[in-house]
Amino acid sequence: MSKYNGYSDPELVLMVQQGNRAAFEQLYHRHAEVLYRYAFNILQDEAECTDAIQEIFVWFWANREQLKVTEPGAYLKAAVKYRLIRYIQGSRRRAEILAKRPEVQEDFTDNSLEIKELKQVISLFLSTLPERSARIFHLSRNEYLTNREIAREMGISEKTVENQMTIVLRKLRMALGKLHFWSTFL
Repeated sequence: MSKYNGYSDPELVLMVQQGNRAAFEQLYHRHAEVLYRYAFNILQDEAECTDAIQEIFVWFWANREQLKVTEPGAYLKAAVKYRLIRYIQGSRRRAEILAKRPEVQEDFTDNSLEIKELKQVISLFLSTLPERSARIFHLSRNEYLTNREIAREMGISEKTVENQMTIVLRKLRMALGKLHFWSTFL
């Protein structure tokens, strides 16, 4: 039994923000199983679900100092939901996943209000970029091409693609500013 069992989630988050790894592990043990079941209910694939949950917790730890979270359970579930949305949108199994779970289709398609709003914000942002940067972003995030494929298609080096994506994502995160939640999943 962990000495952190008696702490509330908000107390644990404060300790995590200060770099307390044991408090982070307590949050993980409290929430990982519920998040996994939520993800598995949708994806029906153990490896994909495990990967999604691990990515969220790795991100949570890496960004602990900037977090403005009081209810980590709800925050982590929303993070998993948006991670799954992104996965499903780019998945070859998209139709299969949505066919098996029609009740979640509204949340996991491009029609959900949150996705429409985010796409509008991103579209406005992309209109401010140089043409080449916007094209690289589009090929990466909308066409799901690898950096190598983008480099080949555009006749530029793979390193140039990597650098451009790093710059564009950094600028996009800054542009989203207060919409910090969205910027974590781009």
